[in-house]
Amino acid sequence: MRDLITTILEDSIRVKRQAIEAQMDALLAAADMLVTCVASGHKILLFGNGGSAADAQHLAAEFVNRFQIERHPLPALALTTDTSIITSIGNDYTFEQIFSKQIQALGKRGDVAWGLSTSGNSPNVLAGMRAARELGLRCLGMTGQGGALTDASDLVLTVPTATTARVQETHIIMGHMLCQLVDETLFPPGAIDSSD
Repeated sequence: MRDLITTILEDSIRVKRQAIEAQMDALLAAADMLVTCVASGHKILLFGNGGSAADAQHLAAEFVNRFQIERHPLPALALTTDTSIITSIGNDYTFEQIFSKQIQALGKRGDVAWGLSTSGNSPNVLAGMRAARELGLRCLGMTGQGGALTDASDLVLTVPTATTARVQETHIIMGHMLCQLVDETLFPPGAIDSSD
């Protein structure tokens, strides 16, 4: 069992390193997309299914509350949290529309739609991205090896593995990197007035 633990750890490190080193420019572009969004008074809408839904909620919390520094809240919303809205749409329409209808209600040009899907082919995530594009939102995708989310996104971050756990682990570290890049761009040391 100790060997299995070591194997899992080494595989996780390898996948993260490959994904991040290969996409350094894309990570910087994603950070710029998010900075532009919130600096201009717009918001980030995050969504996904299962573990990706949990990642969406986790990252929204990092933006709204704080990541590692004390700073003003940043506008981010996970579209995965309101069970009344989700079950209403799923019951009255289809599960495929649970994100697209929320984006139609809440999304505005200048916002960022951040869709997460380990397969890159989740129908409701793709529908959300289509709705976002129709409204003029910028679309940031996070996926495994690609899938249809690649074409549905203005910018996509991929993970070179078919193992769902490794994809999700890499998504959260990329998400944390983006949180820190946004914070350090918008709130450099000394930029926050602690008397607020």
